[in-house]
Amino acid sequence: MVSKMYAIFRCRFWFLGFVSLGIAALAYGGPATRPAPDEVLRARIAQKGPLLLHLPGIAGPRWSDRRMLAGLRDGGVKANFVIYDWTEHDPGIDALQGYARNHREAKKIADMIAAHAAADPDSPIYLTAHSGGCALAAWALENLPAPVKVRTVLLIAPALSPGYDLTAALRHVEGKTFVFSSTLDVVVLYSGTKIFGTMDGVHSPAAGFAGFVQPPSADPLPYQKLVQHQYQKDWARYFDFGDHIGGMSRQFAKAVLAPLIDPDPSPSTRPGVQLDSSRR
Repeated sequence: MVSKMYAIFRCRFWFLGFVSLGIAALAYGGPATRPAPDEVLRARIAQKGPLLLHLPGIAGPRWSDRRMLAGLRDGGVKANFVIYDWTEHDPGIDALQGYARNHREAKKIADMIAAHAAADPDSPIYLTAHSGGCALAAWALENLPAPVKVRTVLLIAPALSPGYDLTAALRHVEGKTFVFSSTLDVVVLYSGTKIFGTMDGVHSPAAGFAGFVQPPSADPLPYQKLVQHQYQKDWARYFDFGDHIGGMSRQFAKAVLAPLIDPDPSPSTRPGVQLDSSRR
């Protein structure tokens, strides 16, 4: 009887895992955006002026990414918006578990950021990412040359493990790195990453579920740049319901994310934007 119950539980657990992967891969709708050819992408990155580089999740660029960027524009962010598809036309489980390939892609992203910084050193660079793309963002920052920094980083529902050491990445952030997590993201960043692993190969709930935890070996000084926000129920008015892509809603991006891109002087005090920064 016990073994039969265990078999039923195991089947249900794996079924939930495959559902988790399906949701993560689809990112709630919309066909993938066809990536720009390399030469077009390089030309766009080379444009002078502020650059906002966005890294999507394991599904590649989707409708959820486009609506989030539209919300940033609605919120007054003025920059050259570029989405980079790091999945190499191979989304889903391969993108999640392609560790060597993902680190090569992160190096390419770092090279793009460094190239823009060299071409226009006086313009700020902003880095935004969702889910699996947050790992590529962290690894790209780690690969930047010592003098190169980005102004602001937004990590929405990061699929890295909670204990991942962000020290090296945070050293390349001039301002703040904002992390948005939700304990309501049970299907993807709790069950899904326990079964299939996080982007760094740890079978545990991801940082996008309950936030990052500073490891004992980390340098506490760079961690002062890390500002973490757990889901707040009143964000439902911005169509963020705490699910895996809630933080990607256009209204949420306009009201909450956009003021963080280049804060002046303190986004947490702006009308209508109340953030809980107690978890560091």
